Amino acid sequence: MTGLAATGLVLGSPPASAAAPAQEAGSVDIHYSGAFTDAGEEGVRNLAELQKWLGGSPVRVGHTYLPGDSWDAIEGQEDLLRPWADWRRAEPDRLLVLNVPMQARDEEYLGEGEVRALIRQGANGAEDEHFSRLARHLVELGAPDTVIVLGWEMNGTTYAHRCGPDPEGWKTYWRRIVAAMRAVPGQRFRFDFAPTRGTDAVPWTRCYPGDGSVDVIGMDSYDQPAGESFDQQVAEPYGLQAQVDFAARHGKAVSYPEWGLFRNGDDPGYVEQMLRWMSDHAVLYQTVTDYCPHGVWRCTQNPRSSQVFRTMLSGGGASASPRPTATAARPHASTTPPRSSHTAPAPSTTPPRSSHTAPALSTATPEPSRSPAHGGSASHPATASAARPAGVATVVPAASRPSGGSAP
Repeated sequence: MTGLAATGLVLGSPPASAAAPAQEAGSVDIHYSGAFTDAGEEGVRNLAELQKWLGGSPVRVGHTYLPGDSWDAIEGQEDLLRPWADWRRAEPDRLLVLNVPMQARDEEYLGEGEVRALIRQGANGAEDEHFSRLARHLVELGAPDTVIVLGWEMNGTTYAHRCGPDPEGWKTYWRRIVAAMRAVPGQRFRFDFAPTRGTDAVPWTRCYPGDGSVDVIGMDSYDQPAGESFDQQVAEPYGLQAQVDFAARHGKAVSYPEWGLFRNGDDPGYVEQMLRWMSDHAVLYQTVTDYCPHGVWRCTQNPRSSQVFRTMLSGGGASASPRPTATAARPHASTTPPRSSHTAPAPSTTPPRSSHTAPALSTATPEPSRSPAHGGSASHPATASAARPAGVATVVPAASRPSGGSAP
């Protein structure tokens, strides 16, 4: 987490953009939409329930995370990947999105020198085989066209796979990983470069590894800091406008692997404007982070935003189907979803780093693993407990994130 106060959080009044009444929201067409709810099999099952809640509007994107606690996990174990690969194969018009850490100690808090040394090892080819194995596993399981969100939020400080300690070495390491995975016969992977919104620790453009190894320019963008309007999120340095402009210059698609509510509470204006932004810019895909405080389906603390989301993505035709049993939001360790673990970690008041495992339920407002100036990391469930500032409780549904990282 970068620069967030480690004291209790108080949400400010919603910015002006939040004032739009829910009933004014009209439908949008975002072909590839989904949500992250859980890293394991429950996450797969939830997709069908989410589709029912949306009045039958197709949920075409499944999103999960590999744990960053060992190279074995990063190589992609069958028990985690098979349910997602089976879901992907069941319908031709589906997309599987997989967040892949670049370091096996991704959930630990490592100093700049340690991270720099790990980047050098990777840049010199020491880890190539791990990523070749992951690629082979995905192809063998029938998911050769997976979108790989590699080393996400690299411009921040939450993960050991951050870019800041050695941007040039990091870019070389990214290119080696992509080359190793693309060398596997039968693969059709797309690689998504997804920083956090804003400058964060370093401008994300400093980490860009080049057009030859990137297919999609993604962005993790949450409704923060408190009081910031959507227009400000668009216009800020390295914000949403900078992202789409950069993608256009480089001939790349745009995505939003992580987004959702945060510091401005139940903010229906943000949800409406974010969905319209994605529709207007023809995103490749979007997956909302659907646990408290960010979510709109399984999280019941955002009823106005939930109504807007449902109306806009169901074309207004959703029936009053029941919500899923609320999974209490667990305190998040980091602003990113849990990694590989299939079970959610226990709740914690310190934001974890990797945010891949879901912390225990809590009613407190989670603290993002991003600095206040950033819209990136959200309060994620699973991740190293050290990732969050002391005294900050994050709310994330238990089991919502993969449990591969250390439990908060």
